[in-house]
Amino acid sequence: MLIVGELINTSRQLVKAAVEAQDAAYVKQLANNEVEAGANYVDINCGTKVHNEPETMQWLVETVQSVVSVPLCIDTPNPKAMDVGLALAKNGQPMINSITAEKERFQAILPMVLKHKAKVVALCMDDSGMPETADDRKGIVRRLVGDLTAKGVPEDDIYLDPLVKPVSTSNEAGLEVLETVSFIHDKFPGVHTICGLSNISFGLPNRQVLNRLFMVQTMTVGMDAYILDPLDKVIMGFVYASQALLGKDPFCGQYLVAHRNGLYE
Repeated sequence: MLIVGELINTSRQLVKAAVEAQDAAYVKQLANNEVEAGANYVDINCGTKVHNEPETMQWLVETVQSVVSVPLCIDTPNPKAMDVGLALAKNGQPMINSITAEKERFQAILPMVLKHKAKVVALCMDDSGMPETADDRKGIVRRLVGDLTAKGVPEDDIYLDPLVKPVSTSNEAGLEVLETVSFIHDKFPGVHTICGLSNISFGLPNRQVLNRLFMVQTMTVGMDAYILDPLDKVIMGFVYASQALLGKDPFCGQYLVAHRNGLYE
């Protein structure tokens, strides 16, 4: 199970304010908190800083890496900012968020994946737009896996994102994702699946309940990575408990460590 901490994102007001004030102490503490809570990667997203994103990316990467040793997930639609972040990433294997099957995006990001030997989040989206059905997603999955591996990207470095949509806008939104993840798990067992959980609950009350339950559902059909808030103790507790119940935590080792650390109190 791979957990990407999502909190260092300038779309969040406190992070935006810290970045604008060059408040390194706040950013460092947030990164430390994510890692201590169980994040394997720290996501760096400053996509709202459209006028100076490369410079902001540099500051954030350098600030975060001064206090944590886990790898970074460089998260941006801007190839220039992506290049800056990857060039500075020094802790282990970086992750790119993201590539798609859109021709222009694929051609812009693939060279960076290969140059930095990075893990890559591959969104199930192509030039026709956001997929509506599981069958739409399956076609894009086949193309992404085929095109990436043909260019030399190892299957183990590919993290397919089925694109979670809000269940508030479609009764089938959750089911489409579950069917897609199950398909990927069965047909391409060498690749991984990842998603941003919070999309499923957008527009609804009690969002944390929906996010937590959807995580368990997707994990059951093969999802093995998440972009989430690791400071949510309940959801992290569900991660370890679910892994134990699914036979992915030998002798319940991680679950017992979490228990001893007071996660379930």
